[in-house]
Amino acid sequence: MTILTDTETGERMKMSYKPKSVFRLYTDSNIDDTCTVELFKPHTLDACGFNSSHPLAIIIHGGSVDGMMENWISRLASALKSSEGSINVVIADWLTLAHQHYPIAVQNTRIVGQDIAHLLRWLEDFKQVPLGKVHLIGYSLGAHISGFAGSNLAVSGKTLGRITGLDPAGPLFEGMSHTERLSPEDARFLHVQNIYAHLAQYGIMGFEQTVKCAHEYAVHLFIDSLLTKDKQIMAYKCSDNTAFEKGYCLDCRKNRCNTLGYDIKKVHTGTSKRPFLKTRSHMPYKLFHYQIRIQFINQTDKIEPTLTVSLTGTLGESENLPITLVEEISGNKTFTFLITLDTDIGDLMIMCFTWEGSPMCSRGPQLTVGKITVKAGETQRKTAFCPQTDDGMYIEPSQEKVFAVKRRERSSSRSRG
Repeated sequence: MTILTDTETGERMKMSYKPKSVFRLYTDSNIDDTCTVELFKPHTLDACGFNSSHPLAIIIHGGSVDGMMENWISRLASALKSSEGSINVVIADWLTLAHQHYPIAVQNTRIVGQDIAHLLRWLEDFKQVPLGKVHLIGYSLGAHISGFAGSNLAVSGKTLGRITGLDPAGPLFEGMSHTERLSPEDARFLHVQNIYAHLAQYGIMGFEQTVKCAHEYAVHLFIDSLLTKDKQIMAYKCSDNTAFEKGYCLDCRKNRCNTLGYDIKKVHTGTSKRPFLKTRSHMPYKLFHYQIRIQFINQTDKIEPTLTVSLTGTLGESENLPITLVEEISGNKTFTFLITLDTDIGDLMIMCFTWEGSPMCSRGPQLTVGKITVKAGETQRKTAFCPQTDDGMYIEPSQEKVFAVKRRERSSSRSRG
């Protein structure tokens, strides 16, 4: 009678585990080709070109309506390869379990999480792949699968290096305990990127969902962060969207801002505020954020003018951009606005301020402009402007007034990228 040691018994138990997911390694020669890595079959690792000295990223898709692999998966794999060079990129294919009614697909996420945990334990044991160099990137239901993989490993005292959750699915997860969804305990570094329409928010955890096109937007922003390293998107902590739209939140002190996507910095802010930003509708998605503060003084009549501004910098100029007033102008009051530009215009030099409308035949309403300052979110530099002419403080309908730089703060250490 043969008596097995504890180690041998454990190996037999591992060998008897049959994953329901398929693991496909993207090859270096052709990103459109994948090679199947079979659990507990070491020769498949060598045949597929798996390199244990390279970091490992595993892409985990969400639920499936048609049972087909979505195009963004190969685009993300290609972006990872292009950006990081020496990296193993694996797709956790669970299409047969994902192509189900939503509640059943949700139940299946736990199975897939267990499959991935088994794969990672085997790679750690057989190929000495450090779990600290493993990055799980999960979309929708795949985000929670990442969490289940992490919590499964934690049972045996192991910790994943990083999880990125791209728009974690909300239904049947929202409001659940941390063991029933993706949570900060599942990895050393958890980065969750949520999207609501064209407003991006990210943080430790949160669920914001709209239609599928907006839901998938998080994936495209993440891919963009890999492919346009010189145009990193900035996000700014804010209490709500109203405050953000007024330009109140372009402040990077005490970790109040961060890059969006792959190169996000791991920081602890100790605040419940979530980061906000605006983006373009296509790649590259980056927009440059500016806070404009305009003081109106000695205003006796209440008026609601239609105003636009344009900025000229050392690298270019903007078009006329509307500024939205949420209340009438009266008395002595400072208004704050947020505007965005899709190109970097450099250090600000000139601001043109226009009151749109038809000229008045007789003396009509007039605005008296006091102080004007503009703060660039990306560089954190503030610029004060003053009128170029003696009557530049006064503006009437159909008039444009030009303001030049009065004072500029020293350059910030933050980059324009």
